[in-house]
Amino acid sequence: MQAKPRPAATPEQALSAMDRLIATHLVGQHEIAQQVGLSVTDLTCFAYVIEAGENLPTAGDLAARVHVTTGAVTGILNRLERAGYITRRPDPTDRRRIRVAARPDAVAHVREVYEPYYARLTQLFADYSPEEIAVLNDWFTRASTLAADYLEEHCRTD
Repeated sequence: MQAKPRPAATPEQALSAMDRLIATHLVGQHEIAQQVGLSVTDLTCFAYVIEAGENLPTAGDLAARVHVTTGAVTGILNRLERAGYITRRPDPTDRRRIRVAARPDAVAHVREVYEPYYARLTQLFADYSPEEIAVLNDWFTRASTLAADYLEEHCRTD
């Protein structure tokens, strides 16, 4: 596929477009969380559990990723467990720690809710060449790392 002509943009315009995307995404996350009966923070924690796959995270891992205390993550995990989204398993190497696993039926439910949105994003990506997709992937990956690093440096509350 050949790249389509794109309108020129300045870094300021790109930042503004990113801000609009993030704001719309935040509103969307709130709406989707309500659809699945969770808060945004609980849904975010659940997403991190899904992302971890077979490398089950600990409560401490999740607290660090979501930037909440271990006490707060206990409440999040209690809600997720009551709602049928996760199970807790003892850590096989340290019985004092627990590991968090996503329930397959809950994963399927959340993916079902996101699927129409992801289908539209897939259609949007079809407008880009493989080289442009590589640039987008690089930018998203690097921007995510930058955002995580910034949070660690400037937004820790403990």
